[in-house]
Amino acid sequence: MNDLVDIEKDRQHPRKRLRPLPSGQLDPRFAAVAAVLLGVVAIAGAYWISWLACVVLIAYLAQNIAYSYWLKNVVIIDVMVLSLGFLLRVVAGVVVVNVTNFSPWLYICVTLLALFLGFGKRRHEIVLLEGDAGNHRASLSEYNLPLLDQIITIITASTLICYTFYSFDAATALAHNKMLLTVPFVFYFIARYLYLVQVKRLGGAPDELLMEDKPLLINSVLWAVAVIGIIYFWP
Repeated sequence: MNDLVDIEKDRQHPRKRLRPLPSGQLDPRFAAVAAVLLGVVAIAGAYWISWLACVVLIAYLAQNIAYSYWLKNVVIIDVMVLSLGFLLRVVAGVVVVNVTNFSPWLYICVTLLALFLGFGKRRHEIVLLEGDAGNHRASLSEYNLPLLDQIITIITASTLICYTFYSFDAATALAHNKMLLTVPFVFYFIARYLYLVQVKRLGGAPDELLMEDKPLLINSVLWAVAVIGIIYFWP
């Protein structure tokens, strides 16, 4: 849906023009029908699992519609709405899965990480598009690098602090505070990502960056191994 709305602008973007819709590989009519069908099936499936999950999914759909047609052009709010989408995914999991030891700090960590990646992506778009950034998206004309760097600095510190509290929370890890040992991995992830965004001028697609940058990928794997080892194998 979002790509359908942005199809003409994406054709002017050096990277997004290669996506299926702007490049012409995918028929917009097919994409529109698929979007509607997938939405209906997903909501019906969520209702079958749990009515609370259905409510969360409807809120997620409303958030996506609001973002695609309006909120993506409102400075700062655009990234906040994107982070809301990631938060709603966690909420959906919480209402469906009976988690024995769930920490509310996870909500904050996920939201802050999404904000961190979102503002990093906005920074990359401004650097990549330079003077044409405002033509691609209205909100980009309201940003500049000093503002984004200050926002990212605030979020960076907040993310690390919140993850530390999350790992320290007794209800979180079943590991008697040993989860604190994973904090250095999170610090390196944040620092490495900032290096890639601000020095190497990357960060347009965080998921691709994770797979393309070997130090970032290795660090993420080591973090996952450490978490599993601490929770399930460390007495």
